[in-house]
Amino acid sequence: MSRNNVKDTYSATTTVIRPIKIGFINWVGLSTLYRREVMRFVKILGQTVAAPVITTWLFLTVFAVAIGDRVDLMGDMNLLTFLAPGLIMMAVLQNAFANTSSSLVIGKVQGNIVDLVMPPLSAYELFIGMVAAGMTRGIMVAIVAIMTMPFLGINIIPANIFAAVLFLSLGAGIMAVIGVIAGIWADKFDSLATITNFVIQPLVFLSGTFYTIDRLPDSVAVIAYFNPIFYMIDGFRYAMTGFSSASPLLGGLILSLTMLMLSLFGIYLLKTGYKLKS
Repeated sequence: MSRNNVKDTYSATTTVIRPIKIGFINWVGLSTLYRREVMRFVKILGQTVAAPVITTWLFLTVFAVAIGDRVDLMGDMNLLTFLAPGLIMMAVLQNAFANTSSSLVIGKVQGNIVDLVMPPLSAYELFIGMVAAGMTRGIMVAIVAIMTMPFLGINIIPANIFAAVLFLSLGAGIMAVIGVIAGIWADKFDSLATITNFVIQPLVFLSGTFYTIDRLPDSVAVIAYFNPIFYMIDGFRYAMTGFSSASPLLGGLILSLTMLMLSLFGIYLLKTGYKLKS
């Protein structure tokens, strides 16, 4: 075979691999990470979406049996209508936090965290992909819970759609960011459980989920106003029922600033590789 024939055969059987040019944002990598994190909970919807909704039903059922309509709040609004938005938001917060934090801790425990930190993704892209997936899980829980409320005799139609979307997004976003920070810090599930049991749960239950803030003593009520979860639940309750204990505008501003500060801290931890690359 002549040299020219060999050259022609080589050219016909080889594929030239050209490097992919990545712009300011690696959209392919970001979307892949987002799909990966979403598929983590979509594969087990019974545990990640159905279970929180059923827990919300159980809370409402217990209150319906124990108290029923004997307690009225703000005129025509009964206790169950008051409780439903708070319980829905509580489920949103818990699941947004769980999605991001568990992803990082599982990677550490199983020893495959390198699969997350080695791809050509910047700290910003890692952060956005994980937080967006956590928000998706939290908002999905909210949508399913709202759609199933009529089965319990509770008809809640958003009084303000824009406020509902805003406070759902801010609440899920903040807790997803906290989940990223907690997942980076925690080395194992025991450490993560410490944050959940001694920080997240107390803040959730002391945020006005089951009561109005004006029922608290003044000294305790002042402390409640420094709890960002209070503004998440109060803002979402306003969006669904029109009732709020604090200014929704003030709540939205406080949550936006909280989201910004926590996001900057989370991105900083990812940039430095704290407890991820060491």
